[in-house]
Amino acid sequence: MKSLLIILSLLLIPQTALAFQGQTVDYAVDGQPFEGYYVSPAEKAPLVFLVHDWDGLTGYEIQRADMLAELGYAVFAVDLFGKGVRPDSVDERKRLTGELYKDRAAMRARLMGGLNQAADLGANLSDAVAMGYCFGGTAVLELARSGAVLKAFVPFHGGLATPEGQDYKATKGFILVFHGTADASVPLTQFAALADELEGTGVKHEMITYGGAPHAFTVFGSDRYRKDADEKSWARFTAFLHDTLK
Repeated sequence: MKSLLIILSLLLIPQTALAFQGQTVDYAVDGQPFEGYYVSPAEKAPLVFLVHDWDGLTGYEIQRADMLAELGYAVFAVDLFGKGVRPDSVDERKRLTGELYKDRAAMRARLMGGLNQAADLGANLSDAVAMGYCFGGTAVLELARSGAVLKAFVPFHGGLATPEGQDYKATKGFILVFHGTADASVPLTQFAALADELEGTGVKHEMITYGGAPHAFTVFGSDRYRKDADEKSWARFTAFLHDTLK
C-alpha cells in the first residue's frame, strides 16, 4: 500500500524535481547482495546517507533522495535487507528488523558497507550526514554510537532507546532528532532518556517534538502523515544541512 501511495505522489511532483537521474547500485557486504540508490547533482556534492524504514528501500526513500538532490546534495540510500528483499507484510518486516536488532554487529557492517559503496561511487564522505526514517532512524543512532566519522546523525520518528551495553562515548557528530509527541511506538520516556544520555555524555544535539504527530508522520499519503509536522521537520532539516555541509 505504501509503495502505491508513493508512486501516486511521485506523479504529482513537478518535472524540475526529477532533473537528476538517480541509479540503482548493486553491491555486496560479507558476500550478500544489496541494492542501494544513488543520486548526485555534482561531483563532490555534500552527501546525505539515507537509511530506509522497515519496508525496505522503496519509492519513499527514492523520492526523499531526489528532493535532496534538487537542493544540491548527493544521496546514497543504503539497503539493509538485501537485494530484492522488500517486505510487504508486518510479520516479515518484524522478522527482518528483529534480526538486525538482535545482531547489532551485522547492522553496523551493513551500514558501513553502504558508506564504503558510496565512497566507491565518488561520494564525499568528508562532508556528510546520515538520516533515516523509523527503523532507519534507529539504525542511524546505531551508526552514531559506532563512532562513524560523519558530521551529523538525524533520525525521523526512529527508535531512541540505547541498547544494553552501548553508549554515545564514541559519537563524533551532532545528533538532531525529530519525534512525534503522539508516537505510540516510541514513547516520550525514550525521548527524555536519550536527551539525558546525550547531555551527560557531552554529545552536541538538538531534539524536537511535534504535538499530535504519530509514528511515521512524514510518510506521504499514509493515514499517519501529518503535513504540519512533516513540513516543519523538513524545513529544519534542510536548514541544518545548509548550515552544516559545505
